Amino acid sequence: MVTAVHEGMHRIFQERPEILTPVFGVLGVPLPRKATVDAIATDVTETRPLERRVDTVLRVGPSDGEDFLLAIESQSRRDANKQSSWAYYVAYLQAKYDLPVLLLVVCQDAKTAKWAVGPFDCGTRGWTAQRTFPLVAGPHNMPVITDARTAGKNLALAALSAMAHARSPECDAILEAIDRALQELWETDPETAGYFYECLDVNLGDSPAGKKWKEIMSFVTYFPGRGTVRETAYLEGKAEGKAEGKAEGKVEGKAEGKAESILSVLKVRGIPVPDGVRKRITTCTDLDRLDAWMERSPLVAWAGELFTEDSDATE
Repeated sequence: MVTAVHEGMHRIFQERPEILTPVFGVLGVPLPRKATVDAIATDVTETRPLERRVDTVLRVGPSDGEDFLLAIESQSRRDANKQSSWAYYVAYLQAKYDLPVLLLVVCQDAKTAKWAVGPFDCGTRGWTAQRTFPLVAGPHNMPVITDARTAGKNLALAALSAMAHARSPECDAILEAIDRALQELWETDPETAGYFYECLDVNLGDSPAGKKWKEIMSFVTYFPGRGTVRETAYLEGKAEGKAEGKAEGKVEGKAEGKAESILSVLKVRGIPVPDGVRKRITTCTDLDRLDAWMERSPLVAWAGELFTEDSDATE
């Protein structure tokens, strides 16, 4: 099951591809700063009974060489099944797109990172048919960024540093440096600052590092529908608003906040919202019904499906 934490780890690569150049530099793989990066479909299924999905697949077009695919996996522990599935991902993607493939595994503890470097062999009787060498980013090679100025110059790498060192004693200092950098950035670019505040909230979860990060968070959510600290604060603020102390005003404010979150989830997922659906969401004041729609919003295939379980569904 893909959790919010698991998903958040990969959104930073999909939405902030500038992280790739410094990460590749740490890993010893040259990649020019001028490169195109596009997310592609992650389904590597060939037959219906068997489903295989890579967490993230990017097509990288470096300015000084041929395009290649980068498959990214997040690994929290050793998993014997990965020996075959990682080899499958690389072979399948190469065959499908006729491009070279690199595999990057992101780990949050040294033990898992040590295992993930492989190599993973497929062969028998002294003969190796295939060998997989993943690139591994983890606490053993990601820099410990504790200077706010350094963090501000490369927020994506700083965020990955915090994720990789989430279980390390240095993580508190990393988070404090990122917070100082984001506070300064908030004055000029609140959307980017908000993205990284929320990205770390999602990725660090309920770990000690996550609890530390939650202590310094506020403002409006960037990852709607996840129940994060800033989303909760946002909805509670909507509930109180100008009508603080008035029950009717609180209900209307909270309903407005929930409606905005539902629409944000659909927007992020790329699901079109017809005018009729939008009107039904924004004019609803039934908080229980809005909660039900919010729970469905990350799962529905089309906007009208939000209402399929309502007793009076007409969409």
